[in-house]
Amino acid sequence: MTASENSARPLMESSIEQINRAVKAADTTFPLYREVPGIKKAAFLEQIALEIDNLGDALLHICSSETALPITRLTAERSRTISQIRMFAELVKRGDWCDARIDRAIPDRQPLPRPDLRRFLIPVGPVGVWAASNFPLAFSVAGGDTISALAAGNSVIVKAHPGHPATSDMVAGAITRAIHTCGLPQGIFSMIKGQSPETSLALVHHPMLKAGAFTGSLKAGRALYSAAAQREAPIPFFAEMGSINPVFLLPLALEERMEVIAQGLAKSVNTGVGQFCTCPGMIVGLGSNTLNRFSEFLRACFAHATSGPMLHSGIQASYETATDRLRQMPGVRCTSGKTAPAGEGEAVPVLFESMADVALARDELFDEVFGPSSILIQCRSIAEMENIARRMQGSLTATLHGATEDLKAHRNLISILETRVGRIILNGYPTGVEVCASMQHGGPYPATTDSRFTSVGTAAIQRFARPLCYQDFPQDMLPPELLDENPLRIRRTVNGVLS
Repeated sequence: MTASENSARPLMESSIEQINRAVKAADTTFPLYREVPGIKKAAFLEQIALEIDNLGDALLHICSSETALPITRLTAERSRTISQIRMFAELVKRGDWCDARIDRAIPDRQPLPRPDLRRFLIPVGPVGVWAASNFPLAFSVAGGDTISALAAGNSVIVKAHPGHPATSDMVAGAITRAIHTCGLPQGIFSMIKGQSPETSLALVHHPMLKAGAFTGSLKAGRALYSAAAQREAPIPFFAEMGSINPVFLLPLALEERMEVIAQGLAKSVNTGVGQFCTCPGMIVGLGSNTLNRFSEFLRACFAHATSGPMLHSGIQASYETATDRLRQMPGVRCTSGKTAPAGEGEAVPVLFESMADVALARDELFDEVFGPSSILIQCRSIAEMENIARRMQGSLTATLHGATEDLKAHRNLISILETRVGRIILNGYPTGVEVCASMQHGGPYPATTDSRFTSVGTAAIQRFARPLCYQDFPQDMLPPELLDENPLRIRRTVNGVLS
């Protein structure tokens, strides 16, 4: 079965009654699950990882048939998915993610005594997760949103993506078995299905839902975010949406390794048929003979790049519409790749080129095109390059290719980029996101709806927790994280000192 055929299949649509039942179960079981000790939550997460691993190659083959993603790519993605689950298990086991802070009472302080204050993070409640299409394992049913919400102690309702329903069923089954094995209440996880906007809106509008997370298009993400904000009781909604991930080419670096940079960029744009949220959709350089030679080499890279199948027909159609519009735009040059022998209906790589003055006059050139395309913009001056950076909307990443002297000469450009993105990469490529404690995968709107948070790495847990402060409570009424004797042996800030 091809990804296109799969997208044409009739899909089951969860009823309002089923959605209500799932959220009600999540709300009922949340108080029980939030009280489960961290060591037991960690064991639960580790069991999920084990159950997914036990699905074996059957999971990969089903997923490949639904998404057209190659087995090699899915094998790596499964490893990433399992690794990030185990990473959160270790975080929960340590317990210090709750950011415990204690300021002990000072009864004789003048002019007023200080009360005893103790603050830490607690789970928010039932969380809705909207699975992504482009990472059917790592950003889907058991992806980072689901796992970070469970790690924080929340119950979760996943809205499965219609692009890989059988894959979703297999992974949901793995989570359900882990719940049973660990003796936890079944309602802490459930999955609903459908492709109608009404299904998603019914979930986000449910009064028992306390937060939501989404990865996908700007249109869908913004609609859900707005719905979450317009509820009678608004809830936080963390949506990752559009990102052009610009790459800035600085002169000395281009002189030193022009061909290497061009090859790396072409590979980054075309990896996964351009269906990564960090795909570099804009390349910016200062006009020069070197940039002209770079352009020629990059054109050759794209001309030899071959087409590939996209995740489903809807994404394919959107890509064709966007690239056709840019092809017809005055002042924009186009270089297309090759269609694979059996590639009818596949996405053909496209490199667009334009001058900065043309780009600055056309908003469309700053829009994300989801797929294997990028636009190379030639600037006549540093000021024009900086204006391109200022014109950008928020993005997940920005990349600089530059030598040390380049960076010193372009400090103002770097300063502008710091206000536009969540991660700045030096002499690398934005595709390939390391899953670790220091990763920031989020940026100013429209990259995400809240640039203070990340959807990758252990800091993702902070999206689904809120602070709670106890004032002048007796020791026997405090949670273990805030007791004087610190029975969990976690790091805490006590009287302003991290200990």
